[in-house]
Amino acid sequence: MAVFKKILKFPGVEYYESDKRRYKGKKDRCFYIRYRDHRGKLIRERIGWESEGVTAAYAFQLRNERLRDIRLGDEVIPLQKKRKFLLCLRDFFSEHYLPWARENKKSWERDEQLFRQWIEPVLGDRPLKEISPLDVERVKKEMKDAVKAPRTVQYALAVLRAAMRKAKKWGFYEGEIPTSQVTFPQVDNRRVRFLTPEEARALLSECKKRSQQLYEICLLSLHCGLRFSEITNLTWGDINLPEGLIFVRDPKNRYNRFAYMTEEVRAVFEAKEPGEPTELVFKDAKGNRISKISNAFGRAVEALGLNHGVEDPRDKVVFHTLRHTFASWLASRGTPLHVIQKLLGHKTMAMTERYSHLLPSAEKEAIKGLEDMVSAQKAERRTTWRQGP
Repeated sequence: MAVFKKILKFPGVEYYESDKRRYKGKKDRCFYIRYRDHRGKLIRERIGWESEGVTAAYAFQLRNERLRDIRLGDEVIPLQKKRKFLLCLRDFFSEHYLPWARENKKSWERDEQLFRQWIEPVLGDRPLKEISPLDVERVKKEMKDAVKAPRTVQYALAVLRAAMRKAKKWGFYEGEIPTSQVTFPQVDNRRVRFLTPEEARALLSECKKRSQQLYEICLLSLHCGLRFSEITNLTWGDINLPEGLIFVRDPKNRYNRFAYMTEEVRAVFEAKEPGEPTELVFKDAKGNRISKISNAFGRAVEALGLNHGVEDPRDKVVFHTLRHTFASWLASRGTPLHVIQKLLGHKTMAMTERYSHLLPSAEKEAIKGLEDMVSAQKAERRTTWRQGP
């Protein structure tokens, strides 16, 4: 722990000697100044090392300047904080945000790609404290002029927003972050198309011809509503055959849940040789976690012509269509939305409400009940009018 020594000749100036740094054959000294800000809070500000040219006299001069600014009511920003605020966006992203994202975000590679391609060319050299909502609008305009999809623009702005939020949390930025005053493109990427039972059986059969593992992965998504990443993250410790349960660990919304096996899914696991609890259930050719869906899935879809003549991306059959079909089938059978929400692992009901239009029987019954009530009231009024007072 550093031991600070005061310098009587220069009140408010102190230093400590380093056990590791040497300067002119002696221990290097790091100078600090102490003063109270306009709120009366005691500030200890690091000025720098003697080996960097800092002297006690220079530190004393800076302290007097701080006191003068405080008397005049001017804002005083300590050097260490000022250095943070002068950090440009490129350096902050590379030195602070990206290392954090690598450890905490599955999408860090996509984040870096969007930053390097769209944000860095426009704002890379700008100090964090100078980035304004107008600068964010410039990024948006550059992407719009390049005819980038609204979803891509939305994602890029979200990367900038996440980086600025971290900058504020870590003390590199003060005030309202600039992205909060910018309107993000509104995108409706919700899928409309879901498979009929006949189409689903045909697709599973076509996948099975190409790969048994691909068939099993598709079956899990279709019958259990699992995301691709949730399937490829499964270990044998997550499979509970006696109870017919699958433990979905660390999913997209970070809330663990259970999925329930159908008989076909149970048969798949019973036919496989169980591994160690920590061993992956599904692996790539090298025994590692599968990073993306096999191209064989696209070839199976093409062979069946499921996307023939389809222009709207939301109507195209992709792997996620299987999970969407799982939820759509449940809704069509009258399953309550809160149950579907739990099975899908949706964080909010708003995400599940897209399936509400597939509950025709419940809606029709509600309207029929309303009609019956109105008709009964009308009949009662007619009877009363004919009978008279």
